[in-house]
Amino acid sequence: MIACHIIALLTLIEENNMQAWYFTEMPYPHLPPFDEVSTIRVSLPSRHFDPKIGADLYNRYLDEHMIADDLGLNMMVNEHHQTATCLDVCAPLSLAILARQTSKGRICILGNPIANRGDPIRIAEEMAMIDCISRGRLNAGFVRGVPYEVFAANTNPTTTNERLWEGVDLCVKAWTSHDEPFNFESDFTRRRTVNIWPRPYQTPHPPVWVTGSSDVEAVRKAAMRGFVFATFLQPYTQVRKLFDAYRESYRANGQPGGGGLAFMPLLYVADNERDAEDGARELTWYLKAKVEPQYRNPPGYVPVASNVAALRAGANPRARTADSLRSVSLEEQRELGVVMYGTPDQVVAQIKRNHERVGGFDHLLMMMQAGFLDHRRTVANMSLFAKEVYPQIRDLNGFQPGAMAAE
Repeated sequence: MIACHIIALLTLIEENNMQAWYFTEMPYPHLPPFDEVSTIRVSLPSRHFDPKIGADLYNRYLDEHMIADDLGLNMMVNEHHQTATCLDVCAPLSLAILARQTSKGRICILGNPIANRGDPIRIAEEMAMIDCISRGRLNAGFVRGVPYEVFAANTNPTTTNERLWEGVDLCVKAWTSHDEPFNFESDFTRRRTVNIWPRPYQTPHPPVWVTGSSDVEAVRKAAMRGFVFATFLQPYTQVRKLFDAYRESYRANGQPGGGGLAFMPLLYVADNERDAEDGARELTWYLKAKVEPQYRNPPGYVPVASNVAALRAGANPRARTADSLRSVSLEEQRELGVVMYGTPDQVVAQIKRNHERVGGFDHLLMMMQAGFLDHRRTVANMSLFAKEVYPQIRDLNGFQPGAMAAE
């Protein structure tokens, strides 16, 4: 048994090198000053959107993904609704465009808001089609949906977790059932005949990702199923808690170590510290995006115990959530691992430090564009990262000896 574990660990270390992913939420920043509006999510009137500017932005953002592909980076997309922070309201559509217009990197959707969509089978079909178009470059991610989207989707917040996991499991079954149709009946989905065409390009199915910010149970479920778990813009102490829960569950199911972990900071790299700091401040536009209090925590979305824990952690800067980070200085955001910026060597050091502090991860998801950060600086950011940072972190992997100390 020990020999098997050693072989498995060596294989994990050899194959599981760091993967870097370019990401932008495709924002629409041309808004009134934040202090003049109460929210830019859910209820901001669409009169603030200029379709001509929006058309330019859509094409610009897709071009930047293609540049990332040429630079050797993977690409990630997501979707949100009724918010100026994210023009990508249909991530499968932008993903399909990238599947056809890129050729090198992997493409990840993180993710399909399956709890807010009525038909998981339609999602399974869309992902299978995109996997075929891309010739097997798809990573299919699923999300529960952020709290404020409960209002946009008019869903019941108390059932979104159940809908998420039922929908994910149904998609996997649909992708892997090739011999005959099957029937599926539940409280949320009723399908007499499930028999999707096309089937995915990848066998048995595209890698599955899920994400979450504080749901340890979701982390365990992801690990038990062999899915990648990702977390966004969280202080390293919270990331370590989530990643440790993943590793513990992974080992409890007979696996030897980490693997399948992804982390996303805001990231800006420049030739000098001043330009890097200016770029990082532009990126923090995203952290300052406002949403009215009634949309933040709909009743039943978060368990009572989790709300109590969050209130208690609020006094601890190292335990702050992304929502509370808007009041923290840029330097402290960097210390917490939420924002990374500097010269190439400084960013390498920050990535390696955070990698060690959280016990390792396999995927670095980088929000490299937000707010008013223009095309020139966005391309400069990703180009310098690809040329001078990525080669120095590529050999990092999800297995860290310290993360296995409990064994």
